[in-house]
Amino acid sequence: MPTAPPASPSFTRPIAVLSLAAFASQAQVRAADTVLPQIAADFGVTVGVASVVVSSYLVVHGTLQLVSGPVGDRFGKFRTVAIAATLASLLVLACALTGTLAGLTAMRLACGAAAACVIPLGMAYIGDTVPYERRQQVLGRYLGGQVMGQLFGQAAGGIVGDAFGWRAVFVVLGGIFMVAALALAVELARNPATRVRTDDGPRIGMIAGYGIVLRNRWARTLMLIVFVEGALMFGGLAYVGADLVARFGLSFTLVGVVLGSFGLGGLIYASAVRVLVGRLGQVGLSIGGGATLGLAYAILALTPRWWLAPLGVVLLGLGFYMLHNTLQTNATQMSPEVRGTGVALFSSSLFLGQPLGVAVWAPVYDRFGARPVFLVTAVLLPLIGLWFAAKLRRRATGP
Repeated sequence: MPTAPPASPSFTRPIAVLSLAAFASQAQVRAADTVLPQIAADFGVTVGVASVVVSSYLVVHGTLQLVSGPVGDRFGKFRTVAIAATLASLLVLACALTGTLAGLTAMRLACGAAAACVIPLGMAYIGDTVPYERRQQVLGRYLGGQVMGQLFGQAAGGIVGDAFGWRAVFVVLGGIFMVAALALAVELARNPATRVRTDDGPRIGMIAGYGIVLRNRWARTLMLIVFVEGALMFGGLAYVGADLVARFGLSFTLVGVVLGSFGLGGLIYASAVRVLVGRLGQVGLSIGGGATLGLAYAILALTPRWWLAPLGVVLLGLGFYMLHNTLQTNATQMSPEVRGTGVALFSSSLFLGQPLGVAVWAPVYDRFGARPVFLVTAVLLPLIGLWFAAKLRRRATGP
């Protein structure tokens, strides 16, 4: 009886499926931002107090990446993502069943732990399989999954939350995560490229892997920059939806549409990444990205009409991905021998910076509103772009 020929490995399909998983992961990361006022009203607390469901997720999501990176290096990046996505889909669905703010916070903590490895190990897999000279373009396209997830999660959060309540949002997003988990499992079973080791050297333990990354001065610099970027960028973004409700009385549906336009800015970047990289280079993208972010937050702070807010949010998406994709590309090459650990430490720094920004701005927002939050952020983010650009120039010219 003839046997079926073995499946030929493909490195294109795994990246596409990992992009779908990134979509599912990112969709549920920021969905709580859109319905934050609704959650606050349901549990009888202020928006600043309810923001713990955002910051708690980000803290554990960032912390657990410190474990997920070495696990991916040890057991296989694609396999680790597939298992984690399955668990995360169940936990996102369970968020809809919580009856207290403390319960929702605990469940979001669990979601953050399960989903911690999805995006950084996807990036590390690309780092293993795509040459560096083409990597920023491929990572830019991989970002398309994250961006679409961001867009869908925030828009669906507003629309579904308006129609059926915030609990229904987690039912929808958990179902999407389950579809992504199934696609990962099928690819893992059928495609040998998802199971092939890309390193031929000896296995490196978790502590030794951390040591390799942390002894690297460039790696430490990148982690510091991305930590500050996350604190500033997402510390302000968490309060955009609440500000639109408070200042302009928008419905949750409109808030979701406005916040979803962040993804449109990201898609503009993803579609133009080849041209932008070719014309601006990494230094130009860093400076331009920071300047675009500053303009975006200035618009959000000063606009007298709500319909100008989408322009600001689109510019937030464009500027963020110009700056952050350049940081990501450098992160995939900072410690190639323990790439999963290095990228996970980088991504962890981003996520650990975010709750710091949310927490710092919570009492300011509750007392003074969003305008001072947005104005300070508008000044500081362009400085981050200039800081990173200066580091890139110095690295290019040598010590």
